[in-house]
Amino acid sequence: MVGSEASPWAKTGGLGDVLGALPAALDAKGHHVTQVLPKYRGCDVRGGMVQEHRLRIGPAEFPIRLITQSQSERRRVVFIDYPPFFDREGLYGVGGRDYPDNALRFGLLAVAALDVAESAARPVDVIHAHDWQAGLLPALLRTNPARWPKSAGAGLVFTIHNLAYQGRFPREVVPRLGLDWRVFTLQGGEFWNDLSFLKSGINYSDWVTTVSPTYARETQTAAFGEGLDGVLRARRERYVGILNGIDVSVWNPATDPFLPAHYHRGDLRGKQACKRALLDTFALPVGDDALARPVIGIVSRLVDQKGFDLVDRVSEALLALDATWVVVGAGDTKYEAMWRALQARYPSRVAVFIGFDEARAHLVEAGADLFLMPSRFEPCGLNQMYSLRYGTLPVVRAVGGLDDTVRAYTTRARRANGFKFDAATGEALLGAVRQAVRLCRERPAWEALMRRAMSDDHSWDQAAREYVKVYRLARRDVRVRAAAPPPIS
Repeated sequence: MVGSEASPWAKTGGLGDVLGALPAALDAKGHHVTQVLPKYRGCDVRGGMVQEHRLRIGPAEFPIRLITQSQSERRRVVFIDYPPFFDREGLYGVGGRDYPDNALRFGLLAVAALDVAESAARPVDVIHAHDWQAGLLPALLRTNPARWPKSAGAGLVFTIHNLAYQGRFPREVVPRLGLDWRVFTLQGGEFWNDLSFLKSGINYSDWVTTVSPTYARETQTAAFGEGLDGVLRARRERYVGILNGIDVSVWNPATDPFLPAHYHRGDLRGKQACKRALLDTFALPVGDDALARPVIGIVSRLVDQKGFDLVDRVSEALLALDATWVVVGAGDTKYEAMWRALQARYPSRVAVFIGFDEARAHLVEAGADLFLMPSRFEPCGLNQMYSLRYGTLPVVRAVGGLDDTVRAYTTRARRANGFKFDAATGEALLGAVRQAVRLCRERPAWEALMRRAMSDDHSWDQAAREYVKVYRLARRDVRVRAAAPPPIS
């Protein structure tokens, strides 16, 4: 399992959550998992076995350390320790700009992971690479199997977490990364005269997955494909969507240590105490009127992808609704400024925390009545699943994993668990929020909807089973390829 981040050691978003939870879920099913990731600044890696290793990339050698920590009898994490590359302020860049040497940084991750696999006591069955940062690994192994002979028979699985981030670099990096120029072709990793790590991962893997069934379908269209829709259509027979899970031990309103009171589907009384604490934490009124008013929560990156331009278009109409808004997030300065301006104009109805804080995120999920996610696209999304678990009904745009997990409320929808809108317009967003705010006043219907939402199972158990199916298919493909007669020259 190879990726650029994993909770709790390093996390910037959903990728870190997935790589924190999936290996543990596989371990629980009896599979042996070795996870490889960089040792960034701030990674708490105390103890473990340390091995000095000289790693070769193209014409250069790098003296790195491999720090191995056992997480269980079947699971271990190997940290790639090379301070010149990874002991930096940010994981991928600073000030909104990527580091200029990211190709070499994550090329080193790919080579190091293959060296780790090659040194294992027995050959690995599957190598699972995640997102562009690990996308070079399949290309390296498939074009140079003699360098890693023990791993050459492994099935290769590549997961796309967000197609918008592709790891594109000038063609000059090809020899520096020790790649054969065969990789720099239309059928390989060449993309508009750049080398795309993401496209390399797609084309050189046995199977490709993404993080929800709807996103798998969407990314094969021009509207969502980010220029790679044709590449994904060409691989459609080996391209599947597997919905992410959530860590139900961390996200559990019955045990969450960040909450002032606990509750569960059978007893919702603690949620009102969480609502009071949320309002108090954000310095909002906590009287009876305020507690009766719906609270709409947002925990998000404040960027275009998340649909905040739609919010901006109808912000005055949204604030005219009888609701309170609590926002935790950071991102584009224009959206940070938008929320600060709304807070200044409506100080008793809008509270904003610019930045990210884990405790506040949990309190928003527990204390809010509604959770807004108006994304323009959303590969999977996790917050809507956290919200369902906490009985905080999501209002989402019907895209990607949001569409897969939220079932829209209508008077006839017996399985509804939230609210959805289709069009990427402010008016559609406003209509869905207005419907939700109105229904929130009808407590028997609302609490029935809450309990239904809290009944959904979004644990990693099901997702892990689906990944194991793909791993077995990848291994089957490798065996078939090995048994095939050589081509006639």
